[in-house]
Amino acid sequence: MGSFSLMHWAIVLLLVLLLFGAGKLPKVMGDLAKGVKSFKAGLKDDESDAAPVLVEASRKPASEA
Repeated sequence: MGSFSLMHWAIVLLLVLLLFGAGKLPKVMGDLAKGVKSFKAGLKDDESDAAPVLVEASRKPASEA
């Protein structure tokens, strides 16, 4: 019940090829890669937007905080 053996992975690969076909598989993987890239870009944008807010908050005098 632990990890999958080589035979399990071979069966999974065979099923994926049967379901999607050899022609659609590269397109599906390309779409997946584009999704991952856009997700990472979104995370990077969120981090860069949050950084100036933290800097501004740390610059306030103690009497205002």
